[in-house]
Amino acid sequence: MTGSKISVITDDLCAADIVKSHYRTASVFKKYGIEYCCGGKWPLKLVCETQSIDCEKLMNELQEVSRLVFVPASLPYNEWKTEFLTDYIINVHHRYLRDSLPQIRDQISRFVDEHKKKYPQLAELDKEFTKLEKSVSDSITNEEDVIFPYIRQISHAYESKESYTDLLIRTLKRPTGNIFQPGRNVISTQLQRIRDITDNYTPPESGCTSHRLSFSLLRELDSDLEHHMYLENNILFPRVVKMEKELLERQ
Repeated sequence: MTGSKISVITDDLCAADIVKSHYRTASVFKKYGIEYCCGGKWPLKLVCETQSIDCEKLMNELQEVSRLVFVPASLPYNEWKTEFLTDYIINVHHRYLRDSLPQIRDQISRFVDEHKKKYPQLAELDKEFTKLEKSVSDSITNEEDVIFPYIRQISHAYESKESYTDLLIRTLKRPTGNIFQPGRNVISTQLQRIRDITDNYTPPESGCTSHRLSFSLLRELDSDLEHHMYLENNILFPRVVKMEKELLERQ
């Protein structure tokens, strides 16, 4: 294979080359027990024959997972209702994180264990990812169990002109501005540390498919977290602080 990106996945291609062009396909190959790193050099059709794998089913799954989905940057997030925005964050960003973090953890752990002698700095990457994974997991649990229910109550009280005194007694009893930022600062710092260790997710020229896959997964995670935090820090949380301030002034 040349250095060009594969646009159409066919059964005469090998797993290693497909993963180089479409890193998400690695999860499908792993599911079927197909080698996709240094040893994945046989055409898929032959691999399916020797391993008794339904080639048509495999190809369909590869096509599906490699399908690109673009979210327009012009979406009017500022105009969305507060409850719709919180639901979007839960169903898109939180769902992605819950599904992806264990997969990335497994990939990073195996990759680091196999390559740490050649790339000693990877041991630090493993440690930093473990910290980030815990911070992110704790954050989304706190958002769904504490912060977002509170935000929905704030929004309902604001829209319906309800008294805010009882709301404060029934919920956190402290301004929302004090509960949003600390966790975000920790995650941002941990992300920056991972960027530094990986040279902004740039694998070395000698890096194998697993090296490139690991960095691609981390880059995707970074992008999702950045957008996730943007929606909250720049749109949702400031809006809620403003609503809370106005509600308190009504008393």
